[in-house]
Amino acid sequence: MLLIAEDIHKRFKQVQVLRGVDLRIKRGEVVGVVGENGSGKSTLLRIIVGLLPLDQGKVSMNSKYGYCPQEPLIFDGLTMEENITYFGAGYGLSRQQALKRGHELMERLNCRQFGNRLTSNLSGGTRQKLNLILALLHEPDLLLLDEPYQGFDYESYLDFWELAGEMAKLGRSAVVVSHLVYDQSRLSRLYRLEEGKVIDE
Repeated sequence: MLLIAEDIHKRFKQVQVLRGVDLRIKRGEVVGVVGENGSGKSTLLRIIVGLLPLDQGKVSMNSKYGYCPQEPLIFDGLTMEENITYFGAGYGLSRQQALKRGHELMERLNCRQFGNRLTSNLSGGTRQKLNLILALLHEPDLLLLDEPYQGFDYESYLDFWELAGEMAKLGRSAVVVSHLVYDQSRLSRLYRLEEGKVIDE
């Protein structure tokens, strides 16, 4: 198992958001988690990656992971390529390694032409592509994605799913969190987060 989340509980003031969530991710899976806005999807991912403390339960991760948050965590004063080399250094990649991998992903997502453009001047969809590229730079075993294709055009949406499928074939996994999933056939499993619990669809 790459990820085991057991009996996860989380409360914010008087609101109990998660009420005993269980989630297990094996190698080579693309797993979807859907739910209404405010159902706790982003909260669950932030707990899994350690950005939020849990009130009860346990998370075990036996993998190198990448996290793609809903709001892009990028530096607006840097270009796309500068963001890639900056985050690459955080992953222990040399500038050359980061740019090589970054350029491959930029080609796949059709945004290489914006490499030297400040991210503050990019469209929302291209910013989201950079967000995804940064999460994939170090070739993680497990990719955790929060609304990863918002702002994508249809071609970019298809490119995203091709990447996810290729990861699965290599024995890597992805968790795709969204308020809805159009193509359930692309998923190994689909869960619904409802009333603070995960329901197998």
